[in-house]
Amino acid sequence: MTHDFEYGVESRYKNKIEREADSISLMQARLERMKNVPKEQIVRAKLLQLKLKMENYLIEQNNNEDNQFTNFLKMYIDAIYSQRNKFAEDINVTPVLLSQVINNHREPKEEFLLKLMIHSEKVFKNVGNFHKKTWYQVYFQEKIADTMLNQEKWRPGIEKQIKVSEPV
Repeated sequence: MTHDFEYGVESRYKNKIEREADSISLMQARLERMKNVPKEQIVRAKLLQLKLKMENYLIEQNNNEDNQFTNFLKMYIDAIYSQRNKFAEDINVTPVLLSQVINNHREPKEEFLLKLMIHSEKVFKNVGNFHKKTWYQVYFQEKIADTMLNQEKWRPGIEKQIKVSEPV
């Protein structure tokens, strides 16, 4: 007996055609089952997945583009809302401001982060334990990483302005 994990089924077939046919029917059954999953359950799963991704980002400090604050924000909004404008309305910001933050054209101000924190507390109340400081940690971890990675850009100009007049 061989195992072919690529198809997700144990290979007890006489030929490749038989195995692939069974694999296709298994996938169709899985997709059919997914159609019957309630929307609330899908939203909860997406939110839990987001929570785990954010926590993993904070632990591993992996600063690739997938872990940007704005990507986490998009995932959060898109998991809950069918239209981002509705989220903007719910946190009392303009759709233009939300779009500018999401597309990295504007830094989120503290009030935006506070609103996001409170919104998340309410959303995650019945989903899972989401610490209220998570959005702040994700945002500022990204800012620290960007600052340290881009020292060659800002350091020469700043360094010219700094002196140490007292001996240490």
